[in-house]
Formats: sequence, C-alpha cells, structure tokens
Amino acid sequence: MSLKVTVIGTGYLGATHAAAMAELGFEVLGLDVDSAKIEMLSAGRVPMYEPGLEELLSRHVAGVPGSTGRLRFTTSWEEVADFGDVHFVCVNTPQKHGEYACDMSFVDGAFESLAPHLKRPALVVGKSTVPVGSAARLAARLAELAPAGAGVELAWNPEFLREGFAVEDTLHPDRIVVGVASEGAEKLLREVYATPIEEGSPFVVADYATAELVKNAANSFLSTKISFINAMAEVCEAAGGDVVKLAEAIGHDERIGSKFLRAGIGFGGGCLPKDIRAFMARAGELGADQALTFLREVDSINMRRRTHMVELARTAVGGSFLGQRVAVLGAAFKPDSDDVRDSPALNVAGQIHLQGGQVTVYDPRGMDNARRLFPTLGYAPSALEAVRGAHVVLHLTEWREFRRLDPVELGEVAAAKVVLDGRNALDPQLWRAAGWTFRAMGRPNA
Repeated sequence: MSLKVTVIGTGYLGATHAAAMAELGFEVLGLDVDSAKIEMLSAGRVPMYEPGLEELLSRHVAGVPGSTGRLRFTTSWEEVADFGDVHFVCVNTPQKHGEYACDMSFVDGAFESLAPHLKRPALVVGKSTVPVGSAARLAARLAELAPAGAGVELAWNPEFLREGFAVEDTLHPDRIVVGVASEGAEKLLREVYATPIEEGSPFVVADYATAELVKNAANSFLSTKISFINAMAEVCEAAGGDVVKLAEAIGHDERIGSKFLRAGIGFGGGCLPKDIRAFMARAGELGADQALTFLREVDSINMRRRTHMVELARTAVGGSFLGQRVAVLGAAFKPDSDDVRDSPALNVAGQIHLQGGQVTVYDPRGMDNARRLFPTLGYAPSALEAVRGAHVVLHLTEWREFRRLDPVELGEVAAAKVVLDGRNALDPQLWRAAGWTFRAMGRPNA
C-alpha cells in the first residue's frame, strides 16, 4: 500500500486507531504532545487498559523484536506533515468546566499546529466527537493556513468504539461513516478502509453535518434506552414488579431489542454523559433546543440512579453511614476497562464517603486511576479484602470476576451479609442461599 497514515493524538482513540491502521498494512506515524506517552508507546506499551490493544500495538511498533516496524511515534508536527497522505485527528473533546458545551480547544489546537506544515496535498480526517458545524469551520481554517491551499481537504469520520471492544470495533466496524466534500476524499477513505469494506462493513457517505450528527444521535439514542429501562426500574420498585423480567419481555420485540436494557446505576464514562450534554448545548445555539429537551430528563434519570443507590445503602446500614464500613466492588465505569471518567461506581463511593461511611473499593483494572481521582477512599487488593468487615457490599461494575465470587466465602469475612446489586448482574438465588440479604434495583426484595 502506498498511502502513509498519521494519527494525531494517541489517547484511547488514537492509540487504537494507529495500531489498527498498521494492522491493515499501512505505514503509520502517531503524534502526541506528551513525550512520556510517546516514549511508552514507542516501547510497545499502552497507557490505558484495553483488551488486545497492547498485543496489537507491539506487533507493529518499530524497534520491538519481531514487529512489522510499520508504526512509529513522534512529537514533531513537521515530521507528521512531511510523512502523511492521510492525517487522522483523534484528540479529546471534553465537556467545558461549568457548562454543557463541548471544549474544542484540543481539536482547534491540533488543526492550528498541523495546517501550517501541510506543504503538499493531503486529506485531514477528523474522528473526534464534535458539535455539528465544526467540520465546515475547520475546513475553512485548513484552507486559510495550509501552504498547499486547496490541495488539503477535510473529511469527518466519527468513531464508534466501545471500550472493552475497541480493537474489534476498529478492525471490523459495524459501519463506517464519512462526511466528505469531494469524490477525491471519498476515494481516499475507501482505500484506507478497503479491508473492512471487503469484509462487509457498510460504508456510508454523507455531508459534513450529517456525519457529525450521526455520532451525537447514536449516543443520544443509547443514553435514552438506558435511562428508559432505569425509569421502568423506578416504576417496578413502586409497583412491586421485576425490571429484569420486564426487560426480557420487551427485549424480544425486534423493534426494541434486548441490548442496553439492563437496569442499574446508569451510564458514565468519557462519552455518553458529556456527548448528550454537548448535543443539547449545540442544539440551543442552532435554535433547535426544543427538539432535544427530552435529553435533559435522560440525563436527570441517569444521575438520579446514583443517588438512589446511596439511599439504598444508607437504609441498609440503619439510616446513617457514620461508623459503617461499605465495600464497593467496581471503580471503572464499565467492565474490561480501566476508565474511571464520570464513573457511577466512584460517584456513589464518593457520596457515601462524604456522608461519613468508611468506603473500601476494589476493581480488577481501575485501581490506579481511581486512587488518582479519589485519593481519600480506601482501596483493597482483592474483592475478599474489600468485603472484610463490611456492613454492606455494593456491586457497581459488572466485571465477570464479581459474578464468579463465592458468597459463602465472602460471608465469612463480612460484618453483615447485605449486598446491593447496582448492575442486576449477580444471581439472587445464589447469594440468598448463602444467607445474604440481597437487594437489586427495580427487583422484588425476595
């Protein structure tokens, strides 16, 4: 393959995309302004946990014994511009402090740094989740700053990665969406994604605005589905119903489907919460805020679930957390990840701690990140040690390891055998048979 690819930003999205592009056969150069991160990646190691990513990366990083050598990393904008035919921008778009709106400073900074070095024709491809209208603005900025002028084009190619499945989602995407302004840009992207297209991945060609809206719409729909089943859990608790059976029944309807219908303490992470808020903010700027007012309730339901778990835990220990030991199983916002950004589990743990509870957390992968974010919480090296002496156990991240725990063994070290399942993933019969008082959100108490 003659095309050379660069990836700007080597965080979760960028590192995965760079390794996948090398796996697809391209020569790849990754860039980041963080020299420590570049040093780590150049040694074939990744700064986050993602199943299969480090193995994929080390298979291609130049200098790693036995690698293909197709993947290198740098901190030089000039080197990236000289090297690449296609430049993927994969930097972060966090929520602005104190606002719902998206912080575009990293994306804008990447374009401002790259464009002045683009002295020959190239395609710049945005993958970050951005407010609709950003691509058109950035295309104009590229034309203004790039020495190659009209020879530099922009495309928008949103990512749809699921943490825990990022490698699979990049190499075998369920769809590829590209927002382009020319046939030439489309042709280049068809060449980049030739392998997954041949394997059957749908290739959807759209304009800039539609491509940007696809990611916003997808995350809004998923968030709505999660909050819907959590709202049903609230109704089930009031009416004495079972939300797990309810979800099973409606999930058989092919128009609804069973995915994302597990009630619990809600969604978190670095995407869904901030993306739906940024979408609402942008709709307001466009004068279409009434179209998305329902997302405010989606967000409200989601945050309410965390508070509800705190209330359940407080009731379970007699009405006050003072002097009570609370074991929290889970810190990452989802299993198979060490990502603790906007983690419901840590949010619950933090609220209980602030109310006087002695909280001990255990997570198979997220401990180091959790400690950095919540240094005042207690941390244990295992689930058993987290539960030792606890008056209530909270299951808040659905790791496979937690589903395999032996409730009899845990019951021997707990101060009180009370477990609250915040993810509806544990087997109630198994825990109750071992003498535990078992409570799950939206389910009968017995």
